[in-house]
Amino acid sequence: MDKRTEILSVITTQSLMPLYFAADETVSVDVLKALYSAGCRVIEYTNRGKEALLNFKKLRSVCDNEMKDMLLGAGTIKDANAAEKFVDAGADFLISPGLAEDVFDIAYSNKILWVPGCMTATEIIKAEKFGIQLIKLFPGNILGPSYVSAIKDIFPDLLFMPTGGVEVEKENLQNWFSAGVCAVGMGSKLITKQILENKEYAKITSLAKEALMIIKDVKSKK
Repeated sequence: MDKRTEILSVITTQSLMPLYFAADETVSVDVLKALYSAGCRVIEYTNRGKEALLNFKKLRSVCDNEMKDMLLGAGTIKDANAAEKFVDAGADFLISPGLAEDVFDIAYSNKILWVPGCMTATEIIKAEKFGIQLIKLFPGNILGPSYVSAIKDIFPDLLFMPTGGVEVEKENLQNWFSAGVCAVGMGSKLITKQILENKEYAKITSLAKEALMIIKDVKSKK
């Protein structure tokens, strides 16, 4: 099986993409371990600070030595330069906040899964022409589940994953999955600033477990 297909399968099975960044390397590693303890096997580490690349390399090392079944992706990849650096650092996949065509070129040449962020039908059409299978709908809180319902029939072969404003709350998750998403990206609503500051890693594990459980329940009733 192609690695990209394999990763897509894990994302759609887990149906939750935890994403975060922490400037501190130890905190970054501890959050990774907390998510792994919750049962997460695919995560996105976002490129949102000067420490991101160095921290990512550390996370890659931890995954390779202690969590061989963890898929580690790099998020907030906005240009080819960042894409090349994170691919070289061992990213399993790349996620962008927008339709960054030069990132596609790097991902394509390295046979790595790329998930672009789209907000309009025009962007989604363009992504579809690139052969993209999974679209990140961003920002999710602006677009809403009704947007997914409206476009799903136009793009029956595409998978959608909203990011931004998705909450660990049954009604919110139910609305998204009922609208037809295959997964949800969850950042600050799952790994809050307060949790990071207080290093409440058990809380991350607990919240991630709860989110996974709600999603499983919601999907089973579709």
